[in-house]
Amino acid sequence: MKTEYRIYAAAAVLAVLGGAFYMTTKEEKIEKESRSVSATKQDLPAIAVEKESLDKISKIEITNADKGKVVLEKKGDLWEVTEPISAKANQGDVKSLLDGFVDLKVTEAIDRGTGQYAQYEVADGKDVHVVAHKGADKAIDLHFGKSGTRGQMVRVEGKDGVYAATGYQSWLFTKEAKNWRDKTIVELDEKEASRVVVENKHGRYSFDKKGDAWTGAHEPRTKKGELGEGKAWEKFDAKKVDDLLRAYKALKAVDFAAKDEETGVADPLKDGGTVTITSKGATHTLKLGKTQKGSNRFLVKEGGDGTVYVVSSWAADWAVAEPTKFEKKDDKKGKDKKGEDEAGDDLELDMPGMPGMPGMPGMPDMGGE
Repeated sequence: MKTEYRIYAAAAVLAVLGGAFYMTTKEEKIEKESRSVSATKQDLPAIAVEKESLDKISKIEITNADKGKVVLEKKGDLWEVTEPISAKANQGDVKSLLDGFVDLKVTEAIDRGTGQYAQYEVADGKDVHVVAHKGADKAIDLHFGKSGTRGQMVRVEGKDGVYAATGYQSWLFTKEAKNWRDKTIVELDEKEASRVVVENKHGRYSFDKKGDAWTGAHEPRTKKGELGEGKAWEKFDAKKVDDLLRAYKALKAVDFAAKDEETGVADPLKDGGTVTITSKGATHTLKLGKTQKGSNRFLVKEGGDGTVYVVSSWAADWAVAEPTKFEKKDDKKGKDKKGEDEAGDDLELDMPGMPGMPGMPGMPDMGGE
């Protein structure tokens, strides 16, 4: 064999051996990296609650560095707020919180030590600390901090390190105590309402449903504060009663009275008024007192648990209404327009000489050729 052929053959053998070596090394590298990634993932803590275990959770504590501590406890089948106040909880929000526990997942380790807790805001006093109890045991005990492109930062109690996680719902975990409370005051079908009574310093308004139509009566209040004799209410607008019922059919609080706050609900006729609605045989009497902010007013439900709510002016204004709020509006615009039309018919311009305007002779023809 010639020398040049031997060189070509040797080069070919080397190429084959090099390729085989490269493929072997690459496969070993991939396998090594796979083992490394697998080991890393196995080392990530599991922080979710199994869906089947959610009904066993009986207590949830959320300590927010900015907004204080809220404790939710299950009493029978319902959840209550037990700290910092005692009140019925919003059942839908608690369910959303519990369902969110199932979706919590650590995706990567950010730092394996303890030195970065302050930076990522997972240190005690800077975090949102969430503990869920299953009886005497803890289902989760987590410290949530900053949120960024890598996910939500979290520290697992009893384990060093800062991790990135998904499934965290900040709108739930960072709620103020008052926003965990049930804000429902009244729920009724306005089509089933048969009687509405409003009483305030302007008198008493009584509305009764006759068939499909509302009738209205107004007893004005005298200077001494007593109810006078009612008169025929010619301007009464039955549609206004429907407007009132729309404001009260699903009445919810916008806030709650603070402890020792002057609300005026004990004497509603002095500062506010009362609204009584009868629907399907059930009677709801609501006492509205002083204003809180702007036109919002304090309200307490007669026969309720004594909670003093704050309701928006949309509902509150009906309780303090003057008679005109239940009356038909004068069509002043229409009357004004009619007056203008009538005045226009009587108005004649006596301006002689304008071309093309009948009854105005005397002006030369300016059309020209």
